[in-house]
Amino acid sequence: MPLSWGDLAPYDRLVNTSIVEPRAYQINIIKSVYSGRNSLVVLPTGLGKTIIAVFAIAKALSEGKRALIVAPTKPLSEQHMQSLVKTLNVDKDSMLLLTGSISRSKRAEMVANSRVIAATPQTFSNDMKNGRINLEDYGIVVFDECHRAVGRYAYTYIADECKVRGVQMLGLTASPGSDRKKINALIETLGIDNIEIRISTDSDVEQYVMKKDTNVVPVDKTPTMNGILNLLKPVIDRHLGSLYSHGLSPFRNFETMPKGRLLQIGDSIKKIQAANYKFMGIFDYVYVLNLSHAYDLLSSEGIFPFVNYMDSLESREEKSRVVKNILSNESVIAATKMAREALEKGDEHPKVGATVGLLKRELTGQHVIVFTQYRSTANMLTRILNMNGVAAKEFVGKGKGLSQAQQQSILSAFRDREFSVLVATSIGEEGLDVPAVDAVIFYEPIPNEIRNIQRKGRAGRMKLGTIYILMTRGTKDETYLFISRIKEKRMRDNIIRIKDRMDRNPRRSDPQRTL
Repeated sequence: MPLSWGDLAPYDRLVNTSIVEPRAYQINIIKSVYSGRNSLVVLPTGLGKTIIAVFAIAKALSEGKRALIVAPTKPLSEQHMQSLVKTLNVDKDSMLLLTGSISRSKRAEMVANSRVIAATPQTFSNDMKNGRINLEDYGIVVFDECHRAVGRYAYTYIADECKVRGVQMLGLTASPGSDRKKINALIETLGIDNIEIRISTDSDVEQYVMKKDTNVVPVDKTPTMNGILNLLKPVIDRHLGSLYSHGLSPFRNFETMPKGRLLQIGDSIKKIQAANYKFMGIFDYVYVLNLSHAYDLLSSEGIFPFVNYMDSLESREEKSRVVKNILSNESVIAATKMAREALEKGDEHPKVGATVGLLKRELTGQHVIVFTQYRSTANMLTRILNMNGVAAKEFVGKGKGLSQAQQQSILSAFRDREFSVLVATSIGEEGLDVPAVDAVIFYEPIPNEIRNIQRKGRAGRMKLGTIYILMTRGTKDETYLFISRIKEKRMRDNIIRIKDRMDRNPRRSDPQRTL
């Protein structure tokens, strides 16, 4: 006999189940959460993590407790509140969206009068630290995008208070990361003693997963790009060679050096005590750091992002001795001049032409997100797409980019199909209610499994989705594509291994926890 929402009685009476199709894997996961253990739920994007949170909240409310769900951003908290209002059969006046936009003087009273709260973690944790609110009568706290619950992020303070008060915790994520140490840190932070993971090929999930057709689109560097890169490479090699010869770098070739290892070199140099040795190391390191970034921008992003970066170095009001030296280097001057001339002729990275071609030939009339690492690339792509008759808008973070109101306005217009292509930086991956689309284009591969999964999850939620990954041959694009695949597999393997170990050796029950 198939499972139904009635299997979750009596808590189903607080949920408007008429608007949600019962799925066996969700019901089984909810039953597991109902054991009262702190639970980590790992589900592919679009498979209904929110309804699991709703039933967990319904149980807490039925037992006379209050409930909290925290999400990384205000728009995501707003989205959760909308879902709670729609699915919970409780007085809407007893629900509260708590963000920093509510004055401090009002927040404590509003929280006291609410049974269900959706909040940003910074606002809630700050009010807890200041003694305005506490978790004394809460039955559950749900941490959405819980992979953020590491380090000093506000989630960790709330989680610590849950442990003190014996409040059950529920972590939700599509991607907890591939690093076993980080997964274990997440588990420790949330006091996890129960893991529920499903992957797209699991028998109870497979029928609900919309297939994604992934295509790698290789391109080659142009002769102009190679000419510019050939001017920069000897300069970078010379300074990296200096670091290598002095025992400050384990790498002699910067093209094979991971960005993370380069940053570690900088951290090591800062700890050097000998002043002259340290100064020499910093000089060579900053040279390599700046020019290798410029090199990667040109080879993976485009000529415009490269020139934009060199302009940003030139426009700094306060320039260090190293930056002045870089800008006066004859090879760097020649490389920048060649790049400017190429732009004047209309030359660009072949990825730009590939993106335009995909959108005009294979994806005509479809709803598409183009993801890219940098604002300068997003700006360039948006401008060129519109010049080629593709209705596109740039979607970047706040900072020097868009305000939250502007972001919401663009997303609303995109959702209403007022334009067809959203060119987004990482802001479009997580934390905002970005609509599902027909296709996603990765302008470059990224070696981060969490961000990869978030990006891919934007496509094919309701029907077959297509993913295109643009890759420049002979560059770090190839390495990053390989790394991203390895890390996604490692993430699944590690979380399953940790779950198996946890199932074999369950934690001793916590006498403080309210079950």
